[in-house]
Order: sequence, then C-alpha cells, then structure tokens
Amino acid sequence: MIARIVILLVLVLLLPQLYFDRRKLRRRKMWQRLLRWLPTVAMMVLTVALAMERDFVPHEMTMMNIYLMLLGLIFAPKAIYVLCSLAGRFVRKIRHSRYNWGNLVGFFLAFFIVFVVLYGSFVGVRRLNVNRLEIALKDLPEAFDGYRIVLFSDAHVGSFTGWRQSLLQRDIDSINALQADAIFFVGDLQNQRPEELYPVQEMLRSLKATDGVFSVLGNHDYSDYIDDDPAIKIANEREMVSRQRQFGWKLLLNEHLTLEKQGARLVVAGLENDQTRKQMKKRNDLAKALEGVRDDDCIILLQHDPGAWQQTEWIQPQVSLTLSGHTHGGQVSLFGLRATQLSKNYDYGLYRVGERQLYVTCGIGGLVPFRFGVTPEIAVITLKRINN
Repeated sequence: MIARIVILLVLVLLLPQLYFDRRKLRRRKMWQRLLRWLPTVAMMVLTVALAMERDFVPHEMTMMNIYLMLLGLIFAPKAIYVLCSLAGRFVRKIRHSRYNWGNLVGFFLAFFIVFVVLYGSFVGVRRLNVNRLEIALKDLPEAFDGYRIVLFSDAHVGSFTGWRQSLLQRDIDSINALQADAIFFVGDLQNQRPEELYPVQEMLRSLKATDGVFSVLGNHDYSDYIDDDPAIKIANEREMVSRQRQFGWKLLLNEHLTLEKQGARLVVAGLENDQTRKQMKKRNDLAKALEGVRDDDCIILLQHDPGAWQQTEWIQPQVSLTLSGHTHGGQVSLFGLRATQLSKNYDYGLYRVGERQLYVTCGIGGLVPFRFGVTPEIAVITLKRINN
C-alpha cells in the first residue's frame, strides 16, 4: 500500500519541512534546526520501512494505523498550509499586496484536515446506518413479494481490533435483530489472511436468517495482497472458503442456489471476484454460475465488484438484481462528492438500466478504519413484485 505512493509521501514529508527551514528557521541555531528536522526524518524512515513491507499492508496493523494518524494530524496539514502559503505569495506578488492571505487560508484548511481525521477515525467509524429500501422486480414470483434481505459487505474484520471489535459485535447484533428472510454478504471478509477471522469467528457464526446466510468472495478474500509461497497462498484461500462454510454460510463460487416458496422459485447466484488489475487472476464465470437456471427464473446475483455489472447485464438479461460492495462509498464524502465517483461508474446506491438493477452498499468496514460523510451501512432490501 505504502510502496505504491512512497514517492508522493516522501515529497509530502520533505518539501514542507524544507520550506519551513528556509522561511522560518534559517536564523535559528543549527542544533535547533536539526531538532526541528527530527520528526520529519523519523517519519521518512518509517515510510521507507513500511514501503519495504512484503505484503500490501503489515500483518499487524497497529503501526500502520499510527503512521496514518500521524500523517493525517501533522504532516498532511503542514503540507496543505505550505501549498496555500506558496500560492498566497504568488498572488501577493501579482497584486502587489502586503499580506499573504494564503497563510490564513492554509491555517483554516489545516485545521479542517485535523478535524476530518479525528472525526473519521473516532466518530465516523462508530456510526451505523440501517438503510431500508424497496426494490421492485418485474419477474419476481408472487410468493416472494415482500421478501426481506439484509445486505452487508466489506467487513475487513482484521481492522476491527481493540475497541473497534465491539463495533463489529454491534453490527452483527443489528443484522440478527432485523430477522431477515435471508442475509447476503458480498465479499471482503478479511484484509489479507484468514487468521484475522479467529478472534471474531463466534460473532460471524452467530448470523441467522430464515433461509440462511449467502456469501461471495471479494478481492481481499484471496491471496493477491500477500507475498508468500504459492502453497501457503493456496492454503489460505482454501481456509477462507472452509471457514465461511463452517460458519454455516452458503458460499457461492460461480454457482447458484434456488429458494422455493409456495411452489415458486427465486435463484440466488454468486460470482467469484472479477479481478480488474492485470496482475490479478480473473476468476468470475457467469455462465457457470447460471448453468441449469430456467428461462423464467428470477435471479439475484451477488457480485463483489460493481465494475463487472456492465459486463454481466447484457450477457444475461435474466439477472434482475445485482448486489455489490467493494467501493466502501469512497469512505470519505465532502459536499456529496466521493473520490470513487471519479473511477467507478457505480460506486454507491441504486442504479437501473432497463429492467435490470444494481445496488452497491458502502459496507461496514475497510482496510483503514475511517469514515467521514459515508456512514457504515447495513441495507435492508424488501423485494416487491411489479404486477403486469
């Protein structure tokens, strides 16, 4: 994770300190200037150390979380202040002004960043939104009119450590309290390794619904984010599958199950994750997942990454409703704008193309435990039949 942006991080750490050293500290004694450099040097050393981590993130996330907190509370605000100050100096020269208004703007923006970091880390992650919505399907059998689904995604249980573990317990209790007909989990149960599940496996096993818990795997549920022996990676992936089935979950790996009620059928199909990065293996197979499905069946498809929806919707018009996660809704929203809106056609909410629909949940967790403007979500979906 750090390795991908290490150059940017070094610049964020180094350039603001050079600016302060030149503008604010040049008249100080050398030992005082060196003392002011120590935090930046220490942070740069830690940045390089984290960038050399073999896996995407360290197995123990405590140091990573401390690093990100320091970055957000000290170094990012300082970098923003310096950028505003430089811009202010440029404007002052053009307008021949006496005052650098960029310093004032930079101060308030730096303060706002600190507020966002503290709120997102300690308040935003504690919140939970139970989002209730009705989705009407034209081909839904009458017997399933009013069928209630609880959808959740992106648990990333390896990030629910320490005091955050109580938040996961709250989420599990909330899901069970909804007494759904079915629970659907659409991927990313772990961060990197299945041993993250061990401390919370009894919580996960406690999930109950009338027709059971259905799940699919997300990109983090494979071994693409660890650098290890191929045999260990295969063993990890097999353990993830085994663990979910030991919980009593109905894990769907390019396959489907049929729910029957009063002689009517509702098909629940699940795809393996559609890996969009070139270095990752493509695993999803819609044709295999829907093999044996009847032409008149109503199909709900569980698919971790909503980016694949544009591909599957035209291949199989029978798929009336697709349920996805993956994006976390960007985890940050400012004035209704989310970074994921720039990179994803479908990043959060309900979408419709013709008679086919997609709902993308923002999930309950994340690799980095942080939420600002995008509240962790459990979606309660009531299916409604459209009468011809």
